[in-house]
Amino acid sequence: MTVTLALLLPAAPTFLSFNRLTHFHSSPLPAVDFLKATSKRFVSTTKTQSISAMDEENMGSLKQQLSKLFEESLKVTVPTEVEVEPLVAACAGKFGDYQCNNAMSLWSKIKGKGTQFRGPPSVGQAIMSNLPQSEMIESCSVAGPGFVNVVLSNRWIAKTIQKMLIDGIGTWSPKLRIKRAVVDFSSPNIAKEMHVGHLRSTIIGDTLARMLEFSNVDVLRRNHVGDWGTQFGMLIEFLLEKFPAWEDESEKAIGDLQEFYKASKKRFDEDPAFKERAHQAVVRLQGGEARYRRAWAQICEISRKEFDKVYQRLGVKLEEKGESFYNRYIPAVLEALSKQGLIEESEGARVIFIEGKNIPLIVVKSDGGYNYASTDMTALWYRLNEEKAEWIIYVTDVGQQQHFDMVFSAAKRAGWLPDDDKLYPKVNHVGFGLVLGEDGKRFRTRATEVVRLVDLLDEAKNRSKAALIERGKAAEWTEEELEKTAEAVGYGAVKEIQLFICSMHMPGSVQ
Repeated sequence: MTVTLALLLPAAPTFLSFNRLTHFHSSPLPAVDFLKATSKRFVSTTKTQSISAMDEENMGSLKQQLSKLFEESLKVTVPTEVEVEPLVAACAGKFGDYQCNNAMSLWSKIKGKGTQFRGPPSVGQAIMSNLPQSEMIESCSVAGPGFVNVVLSNRWIAKTIQKMLIDGIGTWSPKLRIKRAVVDFSSPNIAKEMHVGHLRSTIIGDTLARMLEFSNVDVLRRNHVGDWGTQFGMLIEFLLEKFPAWEDESEKAIGDLQEFYKASKKRFDEDPAFKERAHQAVVRLQGGEARYRRAWAQICEISRKEFDKVYQRLGVKLEEKGESFYNRYIPAVLEALSKQGLIEESEGARVIFIEGKNIPLIVVKSDGGYNYASTDMTALWYRLNEEKAEWIIYVTDVGQQQHFDMVFSAAKRAGWLPDDDKLYPKVNHVGFGLVLGEDGKRFRTRATEVVRLVDLLDEAKNRSKAALIERGKAAEWTEEELEKTAEAVGYGAVKEIQLFICSMHMPGSVQ
């Protein structure tokens, strides 16, 4: 099978949405925003106040510092408009490094109110004129309908870098007022091949975890693998049928796990008698029958070894707490929700109705079985109550946005989360665009052919190595140096292109 790196580029626009990554605080602590890093402690005394008068501790990124300056300017420019959020973004053109884009939205608010301004350009001019003096700004200009362009000072940049080198970059990390966060990412399904469709969750989740860790937050990196459910009855029954003595040579009997899955699925779909035995195998597994538990554990272990090949190449660390881990807690959690009057009967199922949604959140199916919602509600309860997480971030594709919105809403109804999204504990879903195949459809492991992620990563490394050899590095370096450099460049390129694609389509990109 030919592997192509072009599959990393989506066939349709990709969106990475941080949704409600806004402010959070824990009473009595004041609000703080991770993406903005610090509370707004910049108090204006005059419109020419210098940046040096600001609290220098934990000043944040360039974008955050510029936002503070523009915040002061906006207070002076439109004093009657309260809590105007500075719209600061990196410049895409040649007019500067950053720009403030508040003029047009402000004009729509103040026109007709006896304002002195005559349109967005004059609002932009006033915003520029009212900027506090700052050594970080070289020059400013106004373009088009009031865009305020900022050119950063080279002298200030050099001075800032020198200070980082002297004091250490760790001293510049954002100071967050949370101690522990959970980042739920990657989360492949046991017994299915990890393919390029899992790439974005793994890379984005690892990046967010690293950002939080850099800010001295205790991050629980959770791999919520799909290791429980009806598919295991199918797999176990197929294993027992084909290889009665599987315990003597289980890995050899299963062989390629993906092919084993496809063969068992084919049998499941075509043979009603086998399908019934598979359902009974699920009952025996969930009932704790030893032989079935051992077969399940072995299948999970083979999958983990395959997943680890990918994680090792990407340099990603995760702690597995899959669906099976939370299964034991589900009955008690659902019982507590029932006592609160949140769970109702509907068409034979047990559900939680969510305001504003035309479908309920099903937590117990009509056949009495549990599902993703029951597991995710229980996992959320566990993370809040047992792991004491103050911020929980879920990194999945945008197709799961509605599911998580409903889970979060149900948790608010239960009193697990505050109604005000500015308070914490907080939950957020970070959604990203789907990786599509050549047919324009979402990659799925049920397809006849999928690009294995480990093969794709190896190709990236091999191409990098070939380029290095072409440049004559084989004569200058040892084979070990060549191999390590090829891995760093190849794997790094795969990570970079995914983060670049997502940031280009992400509202409020982290600068």
